[in-house]
Amino acid sequence: MIKYIGSKRLLLPRIVAQVQGCAGVTSVLDVFSGTARVGHALKGAGYRVHANDHNTYAHVLAGCHVAADARRWRVKAERLLEELDRVKGRPGWFTATFCERSRYLRPENGARVDAIRERIERMGLEPPLRAIALTALMRAADRVDSTTGVQMAYLKQWAPRALRSLELRMPEILPGPGRATCLDALTAVQRHAADLVYLDPPYNQHSYLGNYHVWESLVRWDKPEVYGVAMKRTDVRTRTSVYNRPSTIGAALRAVVEAAQARWLLVSFSDEGFLTLRDLREILAMRGRVREVSIDHPRYIGHKIGIHDRQGRKVGTPGKARNREHLFLVQVGARAARLRRVTPRVRAVAAGA
Repeated sequence: MIKYIGSKRLLLPRIVAQVQGCAGVTSVLDVFSGTARVGHALKGAGYRVHANDHNTYAHVLAGCHVAADARRWRVKAERLLEELDRVKGRPGWFTATFCERSRYLRPENGARVDAIRERIERMGLEPPLRAIALTALMRAADRVDSTTGVQMAYLKQWAPRALRSLELRMPEILPGPGRATCLDALTAVQRHAADLVYLDPPYNQHSYLGNYHVWESLVRWDKPEVYGVAMKRTDVRTRTSVYNRPSTIGAALRAVVEAAQARWLLVSFSDEGFLTLRDLREILAMRGRVREVSIDHPRYIGHKIGIHDRQGRKVGTPGKARNREHLFLVQVGARAARLRRVTPRVRAVAAGA
């Protein structure tokens, strides 16, 4: 999976265990799917997963990791990626924008991104193959980028991984059916029902579109106008999310919770969100009995960024290194009970989990 702020990699065993503890669940709707890491894990655990996200790059990742059936597409995808990996670099819009006007990738790797992406665009691939090819290209570029994991900025000096050559690899796809859609959250829960709805919404001012605009442009291949040092798409300014504003996140999440068509709700939220945990508990309690698990969790490494100036002089102190992730499980329609807060000791999960 690509580097991603808010990734639930370390929490996957806890999330899957929560779902497995819910009686009668065979289908899951992941409303804010992001990299589709959670949906991929749940599909691997035997659930029928529908992954949704309003960003195009996330929809592509879900198309690969959740919707694509390995029994049908693996062999074709492997042959396709072997062909694409032989494509010679040819610099174009991507190289000029993200390698010359900025420094996300070295120009030679950017030229290969340009050439491979143009080839994919001309091939007229079936949607699952297209999703696999674009995911492989995103992941290949991610492995040789020169950022700290978000695309708000890039490193002054090339990261060691940026010196490697771009290489396409087969993404991990799983056997069995799945589904991926590209809808806003409220529309997704209004249109689609499941035994369990999983919600992991944005919770502060950081826009996922702004943080991963390079992937959005790579997938859309619309070669947009860009602005600023980071070369962001101009629509980052207009395609804003109600979850990134303290004045609107509460009403937006309440509407989604009220509209969710499921017997169970599982909500992941941080103690650093615009919405207070008390307000979130009240919203969830409207649908049924709520159980809560609080988990100590390392913060994204970016909390250390900005404490040194361009000359390397220390100009500040890092923020706290850990926060608390909360998992709220709601049995819809069950008689509301007094909230019982559980704060277990959680052992770190291996990086490959």
